Amino acid sequence: MGTLYIVGTPIGNLEDITQRALRTLREVAVIACEDTRETRKLLHHFQIDTPVTSYHEHNKRSAGPRLIQRLLYGEDVALVSDAGMPAISDPGEELVASAIEAGIPVVPIPGPTAFVTALVASGLPARRFVFEGFLPHKGKERRQALERLKGEMRTVLLYEAPHRLQETLADLRAALGDRRAAACRELTKLHEEYVRGTLSALIDHFAAHPPRGEFVLVVEGAEPAAPAERPEASSLARAVSELEAQGVDRKAAMKEVAQRLGVSRRAVYQALLEERGPD
Repeated sequence: MGTLYIVGTPIGNLEDITQRALRTLREVAVIACEDTRETRKLLHHFQIDTPVTSYHEHNKRSAGPRLIQRLLYGEDVALVSDAGMPAISDPGEELVASAIEAGIPVVPIPGPTAFVTALVASGLPARRFVFEGFLPHKGKERRQALERLKGEMRTVLLYEAPHRLQETLADLRAALGDRRAAACRELTKLHEEYVRGTLSALIDHFAAHPPRGEFVLVVEGAEPAAPAERPEASSLARAVSELEAQGVDRKAAMKEVAQRLGVSRRAVYQALLEERGPD
């Protein structure tokens, strides 16, 4: 049986690749990649001639089983994305899950990750954070995602494309208030840029300087609710009911309300008992 290697590749600067990653890419039987053209550029730079095969969002249902079969037959496979660590906001996570389910060894080869790079350079709290990937593009799902983030006290990290950046900044400001934030683009590349300030300041900046390149947004978490503002049981129960009406299951809704309002989950549970009685 072969091994599936999850290989981190540079997010921009080719000097960020590790010696272990290069050795793995040379030794495996095949490299599964999002875009064979992009991966071949990397391989050519380091004089690696390992065969590549395509594995991406649009062919994963057919390409995934073929890769699993190759692994079961004893071939080692390296999984790479166009940049950074595979399986983060890309279909690689499904291949990893399938390999584990089939009993295939999975070995990560750590490398750069865009959202961690942005976080540590943002100037915002990095002790506790939450990575949300891309927000839903529109509609109910987007509104619900923004509503959930409103009470998130951890630093929030998002990915965004340049053509949607201004809309997302405006939606964040409307939902969360004018919090501190950083917009980080072209990380580790020649035109690397960090724009720091409030969400309003970022909106003004990119109105004057049209955004280019892929972005990581880092947004300050919510302030914890002051103890003096502890909500009554009826308010806690109503907040849970509102989330349940949006399709959030009760356990997740209780956790969200507790975090948003700065109370314990036990307090939320007790409020539900008082308002609704035992189920």
